[in-house]
Amino acid sequence: MSLRYNRSNIPRARDLRKNMTDEERKLWLYCLKDLPVKFRKQKPIGNYIVDFYCSEIGVVIEIDGSQHFEQDGMSYDKKRDEYLSGLGLRVVRIPNNDIRFDFDAVRELIYNVVSEYKPH
Repeated sequence: MSLRYNRSNIPRARDLRKNMTDEERKLWLYCLKDLPVKFRKQKPIGNYIVDFYCSEIGVVIEIDGSQHFEQDGMSYDKKRDEYLSGLGLRVVRIPNNDIRFDFDAVRELIYNVVSEYKPH
């Protein structure tokens, strides 16, 4: 699925790819990069940049730090998730602490998400 995006987000997305958080790097290296479907890092979609995106199955994975649990962050995420869902995408949110302290459960969640989706 080809999605429109704001071209002005390209430099920021490139910077985010080069400077992934520890949690993003761990999820990428020890889970996402070896899956049978291809996830892209820091993908511009519309006016947003999502942490990980798989066009084959229409899934977005967002890694949430503490700011996502504050009122402003939750409001922003709700608007963003509604936009992405409106494009037919499933948004999976994973807190940083789950990646740090329960990585096996995170991998299992992602494997389950990937296995239940049929290619677009």
